Amino acid sequence: MKFSCEKLLLQNAVNTASRAVAAKSSIPALEGLLLTCGGESLTVSGYNMQTGIRTKFTAEVEESGELVVNARLIGEILRRLPDDVVTFTANDKFLIHLTCGDADFDIMGLSAADFPELPEVEEKYAVQIAEKTLKSMIQQTSFAVSTNEARPVHMGSLFEVSAEGLTVVSVDGFRLALRKEALEKIEGGAFSFVAPGTALNEVERICEEIDEVVTITLGQRHILFEVGETELICRRLEGEFLDYKNAIPRRNPINLVLDTKLMLQSLERVSVVISEKLKSPVRCQFGEDKVTMSAKTANGDAKDVCRIAGDGQGLEIGFNNRYLLDALRYSRCDKLVFEVSGPLSPVKVLPKDGGDFLFLVLPVRFKND
Repeated sequence: MKFSCEKLLLQNAVNTASRAVAAKSSIPALEGLLLTCGGESLTVSGYNMQTGIRTKFTAEVEESGELVVNARLIGEILRRLPDDVVTFTANDKFLIHLTCGDADFDIMGLSAADFPELPEVEEKYAVQIAEKTLKSMIQQTSFAVSTNEARPVHMGSLFEVSAEGLTVVSVDGFRLALRKEALEKIEGGAFSFVAPGTALNEVERICEEIDEVVTITLGQRHILFEVGETELICRRLEGEFLDYKNAIPRRNPINLVLDTKLMLQSLERVSVVISEKLKSPVRCQFGEDKVTMSAKTANGDAKDVCRIAGDGQGLEIGFNNRYLLDALRYSRCDKLVFEVSGPLSPVKVLPKDGGDFLFLVLPVRFKND
């Protein structure tokens, strides 16, 4: 095989596909990238048996072919090459000769026959959504994906597609993050699936802040995300996802409006005395037009007051500071509404001016309770 292309194009493709390469594997080819050239394009693929990424770009192909090259090695070489045209040649013994400017490399590749085929995804159900919208939906929900392997299905996000639009939900037993978005059209009717959080993080990195369309296709065992010339294929998670609709409280007598930035700053100040070794809930006392926050550990005591709108009726609730900080940070709006009903009930966090997200944060019991 022989091709030439701009170094930056090849480097971007290698960086993208390398995200799905196994760090260590008993199969050497899985630590590599499959390069396939033919016609006027080069395709770079990475696969770790769970998630596969392949991306394609235009190249000047003199001799079509395919082989596997070590991902770490080719990445390091490209990172250090000058911004010039790369010429890549490989013989039938998989000896690769790579030149760029005055730089010259000879490295060994592997047979493409050693690289496992990426799964094919049958086109039964599909949905299209703008790249920037999907990126935002993943960002606003992925932080709440569980890391507990005891419930594998919660290590991903639930995607529900219906006439009402797309809903993405993540839960980890302590909080819930939900984001909705309207859709122009869906193919094949309503459907749902759970996509692994690790794969969604890669989809989020691949997506850009543009209006180009992403196509999501659901197969029997796999999910395909098509973003421009890049495809990500992952295995869908099986199991019974939390019945989130019944988990969301419907009636909360206390409604408080707060400034997101001010609340975040107050909470960050109080959190200074909390660490991984010295944990403590943040005690929030909701009074009339203010919330008093405090924390106490061996590092010291911290207390701060944040102005709010509404009467909290003296309600006192304990929170894991990190969970509440995440809800504030990922809300991405100036004003939030806290809906609460009692010291041991979940707090519902919503945008004040109406919006498409909802967070639930479970309270923490105080020791004296």
